Amino acid sequence: MEAFFKLYQAEGIAMLIILIVTVVSAKIVKTTLNKIIEQGSKRLDYDSTGWIFARTTLVILIYIVGVGLALAKIPQFELVGHSLLAGAGVLTLVMGIASQQILSNLMSGVLIVLFRPFKLGDRISVNNMVGTVEDINLRQFVLRDLENNRIIIPNSSVGASALINFNHTDVRSCKAIEIGISYSSNIDLAMEIMRDEAMKHPLRVDGRNDKQIANNDPEVAVRVVQLADSAVILKLWVWAKDTADGFVLSCDLLKSIKERFDSEGIDIPFPQTTLSFLKDRQR
Repeated sequence: MEAFFKLYQAEGIAMLIILIVTVVSAKIVKTTLNKIIEQGSKRLDYDSTGWIFARTTLVILIYIVGVGLALAKIPQFELVGHSLLAGAGVLTLVMGIASQQILSNLMSGVLIVLFRPFKLGDRISVNNMVGTVEDINLRQFVLRDLENNRIIIPNSSVGASALINFNHTDVRSCKAIEIGISYSSNIDLAMEIMRDEAMKHPLRVDGRNDKQIANNDPEVAVRVVQLADSAVILKLWVWAKDTADGFVLSCDLLKSIKERFDSEGIDIPFPQTTLSFLKDRQR
């Protein structure tokens, strides 16, 4: 036993020094992150989840590396030490891969601030999720939908998919309303009713540009857009000052146009199919 200690005295001292440095390093990291968490907890809106995760991960990583280096100093435990170091390397690799998404979100957040594809208060649509931008930070942005839910979206999704900004440069909203009438109904009368109901709605605005005004284009356009199987499809385009008014405008017009159609004898048909039967031919 005495010979063993004499033989590995230098390795034992190195192992002891490594373990002491490991414990001290872990203690410093833990204390530093605890102070950060404690200071942040004084804010009402503070979320310490990320810092707690970072503290636990770093402390574990420090101990794995320290113990691995210490064991690698003794030949009998060298294999175990190298295994621990390899495990730490894998953990570091996993953290590096995970951090790519974090860095992507950070860079995307910076680009959002610089190029301003949207800003606070804008109503946008991302990946079929629609809401008003309530918060923007370097990692994510928050949308508030019509049901007052909060949708948290990573910044990197902005560069990976198309984004619709309903308030970008021009906040006006053009609503398109399609209604089908029967083939026996008066098309001109139906188009006039749709145009008249839109023109007298208080939320309607003139969406024409200077060229259209000069050409005396109608403020409300109505066109026949399709001859469907069971109906003639009419489409109306009408403008509102923003998307909120546009939604109310389109809902009101659907109701008022339906009521006018009923009073004027314009039918909105159900889907119909005509079947023809051939008489059996005599042979």
